Amino acid sequence: MLLIFAGIAQAHGPSRQKVIVKQQIAASPEAVWELVKNFHDMSWHPAVVKTEGEGGNSIGATRVLTLGNGGQIHEKLEKYDSEKHSFFYRIESVDVKVLPVTNYSSWFSITPGDNGGSLVTWKGAFYRGYPNNDPPPELSDQAAKDAVTGVYEGGLANLKKRLE
Repeated sequence: MLLIFAGIAQAHGPSRQKVIVKQQIAASPEAVWELVKNFHDMSWHPAVVKTEGEGGNSIGATRVLTLGNGGQIHEKLEKYDSEKHSFFYRIESVDVKVLPVTNYSSWFSITPGDNGGSLVTWKGAFYRGYPNNDPPPELSDQAAKDAVTGVYEGGLANLKKRLE
């Protein structure tokens, strides 16, 4: 009996990963929101060369992000609150060679920060790009966390640069 339970414990598969990146920006929450509020416009992110979408900022709206390397990420808006300066979205489909994640969801929010500025928080939860045990290095938990962290840090650094 112990051998059965030991085997089950070894075969649990990947665990959900989380990344949270925060950025202080010396601009009002309203000014930051003005730049990011359109779900179909992600031109503020340096990795995105084109955004196409349908549905505006309505729940269920979709967008396709085209990256500089030609890769695409298909996303769906799940929650949107202009008063709270936040939205929640999911990746509907992405090639793991573009972003090594599966079952990805993310919150983007802006709150008042220090000295009249803003605190922008981008957080996501996801599984690595390889669903089975013993993933190749490029599809591991660490590769997924590093990739998402890079997306968030690059985007937030560019927001800061554009607004300050």
